[in-house]
Amino acid sequence: MAHGVSRGKQPSLAQLRAFAAVAEHLHFRDAAAAIGMSQPALSGAVSALEEALGVRLLERTTRKVLLSPSGERLAVRAKAVLAAVGELLEEAEAVRAPFTGVLRLGVIPTVAPYLLPAVLRLVRERYPALDLQVHEEQTSSLLDGLGAGRLDLLLLAVPLGVAGVNEIPLFDEDFVLVTPHEHWLGGRADIPREALRELPLLLLDEGHCLRDQALDICREAGRVESAPVTTTAAGLSTLVQLVAGGLGVTLLPRTALQVETGRNDRLVTGYFADPAPTRTIALAMRSGAARQGEFEEFAVALREALADLPVRVLPDGG
Repeated sequence: MAHGVSRGKQPSLAQLRAFAAVAEHLHFRDAAAAIGMSQPALSGAVSALEEALGVRLLERTTRKVLLSPSGERLAVRAKAVLAAVGELLEEAEAVRAPFTGVLRLGVIPTVAPYLLPAVLRLVRERYPALDLQVHEEQTSSLLDGLGAGRLDLLLLAVPLGVAGVNEIPLFDEDFVLVTPHEHWLGGRADIPREALRELPLLLLDEGHCLRDQALDICREAGRVESAPVTTTAAGLSTLVQLVAGGLGVTLLPRTALQVETGRNDRLVTGYFADPAPTRTIALAMRSGAARQGEFEEFAVALREALADLPVRVLPDGG
């Protein structure tokens, strides 16, 4: 290459890390805290990177930090370089010893309380050297974390339809209708989907994929957009308490049923006629993840561990 950075001025990973943090936070103190560096060291690293590259990356004002046009372009490259280095280290770790080190697992709130006992038992018994760290977040946040490298593997409802993310389906589960004790649909095993057209429906807050799935089911059943949906709950536990209090009915995934309704005699479960509305739960990873083989093996073991749950475990390959 005739032009470019001189051999004596190669940027270091520490300099790239400092610059990427400043580009993300646009604030020296916040960036320094995020990567565990002192503020003077961070500022010095960014200045050294500017010198090494011969490019001004930041526009410093008294109140805030802005990226220069060149900084905007090079921040994307710096992030890609750091991601590639992270994948290199992951690959080395995976080759050296699979199922060791840290595994950062992201789980959606409507799966976490019901599947985590089986997941944690599996890890404890079969992969004792694995340092599992669990993060419960909504789908959009989990996908952001996966893309940014903050999370390694996700357990959530699919399909996601997101480029660069591979899904490994684990199981399908039915939705059931939870009603107050005296409700006319309570206890039935042949509820037609059309019953959802007019029911006073309670759903989770915006952002939960379970809310979106429930609304899709209602639309398929012919529920019109103007039919009222009362949205008042941040979690399923609150939702079923509102149902028990007579405020409406709700849809629950089968795996949540025992935990959420088992100790409340004011609730009754009704089951839909075949084919019942369902959701698919899967593991998701970055396409080409260094630990893909490891995650695929984990999916096989997890399917076995979930055999006792009221779900239809899917064969390998979906």
